[in-house]
Amino acid sequence: MGKLQEFEITFTNNKVVYNPGESVSGTVRIKTSHSLQFKAIKVNCVGSCGISSKLNDASWMLEEKYLSSTLSVADKGTLSAGEHSFPFQFLIPASVPTSFEGPFGKILYKIRAFIDTPRFSKDYKTQRPFYLLNVLNLNELPDIEQPSCAVTTKKFNYLLVKTGTLMLKAYSDLRGYTPGQVIKLSTEIHNKSGKDTGYVMASLIQRVSYKTKRPVFDLRPIAEVEGAGVKAGKHAEWREQIIVPPLPQSGLTGCSLIDIEYFIQVSLKSPETVVTLPIYIGNIAVNLTPSIPHPIAQGAPAMPAMPSLSPAPVVPSAPPAEDNLEGALGAGGVDSEEIPTKSHSQQDPSGVPLSMSPSVFGQASGPVAPQPAQSSDGSAPLFCLSTGATIPFFTDSNTTPVPTSCPLILPPEYSTWEYPHEPPPTYEESCSSNNSSFNSSMR
Repeated sequence: MGKLQEFEITFTNNKVVYNPGESVSGTVRIKTSHSLQFKAIKVNCVGSCGISSKLNDASWMLEEKYLSSTLSVADKGTLSAGEHSFPFQFLIPASVPTSFEGPFGKILYKIRAFIDTPRFSKDYKTQRPFYLLNVLNLNELPDIEQPSCAVTTKKFNYLLVKTGTLMLKAYSDLRGYTPGQVIKLSTEIHNKSGKDTGYVMASLIQRVSYKTKRPVFDLRPIAEVEGAGVKAGKHAEWREQIIVPPLPQSGLTGCSLIDIEYFIQVSLKSPETVVTLPIYIGNIAVNLTPSIPHPIAQGAPAMPAMPSLSPAPVVPSAPPAEDNLEGALGAGGVDSEEIPTKSHSQQDPSGVPLSMSPSVFGQASGPVAPQPAQSSDGSAPLFCLSTGATIPFFTDSNTTPVPTSCPLILPPEYSTWEYPHEPPPTYEESCSSNNSSFNSSMR
């Protein structure tokens, strides 16, 4: 650096995660070995989103800015040899979206500092990122405490001969969860045929939409669990649970270029049958028991309330023909059995599937994943949240930031597909097609 020995940005109390409406503050530290003439020393706070249709392409096709503010901390003069500090402070707008990094786009925030030197001299610059968390309060979404349910039927065919029908029904205990909570998933399979089914699988899937001229959809499974098949003529039930790992919240409120959705997909290998349960991932858990203090009041990392989403997302109801389907296919006194689980992607290092405490299903409000290493004073959270594939949230105090280290809760890497699969049908489309197939089968 020549005359410049140090040129860095530090945040007040080492805080790197902020909420909309807060002020980001810190100091620009400069250390020189000799005197240094300058025209101006400026600090800039910027936040923007950029997307592209090409994988990991930094040349954005579309871009939108959320904030850009510049502060001149020193005018023309000379820095004497030694250390110098220049404080700064910027107000973050209330409508900015959460930080996010994906293979086709990013939402980034950073502080940049510049030393403009006289003509023919070298200019200096440095930067440091910070992260925004626009909190999603699940309690502000309609019917969030209700189960998410879907049902479909499938005909068995062998050499163009119909051998019976099958009904696949799945439902989750809630429609919204926070990282660390457990999704309680129940599945019923009515096999009214003379043929065994293939294995059943449940997956928590994230779908990120990048709204370019030719929209790109990035799908990736977050967690998967597999159960055994169902014998001919059997009515089977399968109950499983999935830990929600650190994930960005649904919607990315404030961003018009990137959208994030989550759903549970339950499928049978044979015959190929799929149902989809839309769910939401937020930051403040569903309050099922108002009389019990909220986890935030019990020492969890405090997060301010967020205004309701506008417009409010529409949560579809269960298919209207569900009761008729269950009555038609469940009649006849089929035998009932429990489906055993064969494999689970969320396992501890020993390879043994996770065992959950029964209290998990009582309130579903506390983290249940194993704790990563924490700082010695115990002020770090149970685990750190993630804004996407690579960016971790750190502890929000004056302690040393602690990134997550538990393999259980680290989201998998993004796929390397340049153009991932097209998105699955919407819940409404699935209900419509299922009702049509059922009506035709009843004729």
